[in-house]
Amino acid sequence: MTDLTTMDTNNYAAMAKLMGVANEKPSSGGNSLARLRISHAPIMGSAEVNGKKVNVEVVEGGAYKLEIPDGPTYYASSIQVRTFMQRFMYKRYVQGANGAPNRFIKSLMTDDAKMEYDLKDNDGGFNCGKPAGYIKDFKALPEKTQALLKAIKRVRAIFGEVTMINPTNEKGESVDVPTTSFIWEVDNRDAYKEMGTCYATLAKMQRLPTQHMVTLTSDERKIPTGASYFVPVSSVNLAESLDMTKDDQSLFSDFVSWVDNYNNYVLKSWTDKAVDKMDDDDIDVIDDIVDIEIEDEVA
Repeated sequence: MTDLTTMDTNNYAAMAKLMGVANEKPSSGGNSLARLRISHAPIMGSAEVNGKKVNVEVVEGGAYKLEIPDGPTYYASSIQVRTFMQRFMYKRYVQGANGAPNRFIKSLMTDDAKMEYDLKDNDGGFNCGKPAGYIKDFKALPEKTQALLKAIKRVRAIFGEVTMINPTNEKGESVDVPTTSFIWEVDNRDAYKEMGTCYATLAKMQRLPTQHMVTLTSDERKIPTGASYFVPVSSVNLAESLDMTKDDQSLFSDFVSWVDNYNNYVLKSWTDKAVDKMDDDDIDVIDDIVDIEIEDEVA
């Protein structure tokens, strides 16, 4: 007698395993997302004035730039974004030395804005080197430790769609840019706070970020050396509420998959680097506990 199995579309996990597709991964993850940033320095070009070539700003400082993977970079002084999700992480830039390239150390992404627990990073450590616990007297720490802590950035990673307003290329020439899905790693302290205030406004009204468009410009700030940097200035359109379409649902799923793939990469890197740093006698111990911790650590 042949056993018959009833197909239950409401039980994806069980049916996916039965159908042999449980381990299939979406192709939308990885590094395929465009990167959104603020360009802090102007881009210079040349123009003819009274018959002479002169240097001029073709892209002003403070413009938003959208870096397309394996493609061009676009610029705009003002943009509109629709946020689908955000995550939080640590990041530290490491200057290359003795032939080694420059690199970033990055932690797992979490949905916990307070980040009250340690996050494994891709260098085999935690929190990109940030010690656990509250530091009461920063200035009492050794200078080397102070420098390390200053280099570690708390990051608000924003995922969404961006529409560039009057976009240009790096030559300042007008271009057409379609609405594009992006990731924006907001690591400047002032910018982090500004975007947090934007989402707090929506949360107070019990509105989701996907329901409203946010217009972003930038504001110039000075530091004691005389140099400038720019931070975002946000304005939420509360007058119009957006509905979620099937395409929106699919894009949201793609963002979730992207974060899952990223976190799996960090966990694998952490395991490889942590084992390299351990004595041979300790390797068997770490092998026993890593599999238990992986599911708990992924945000």
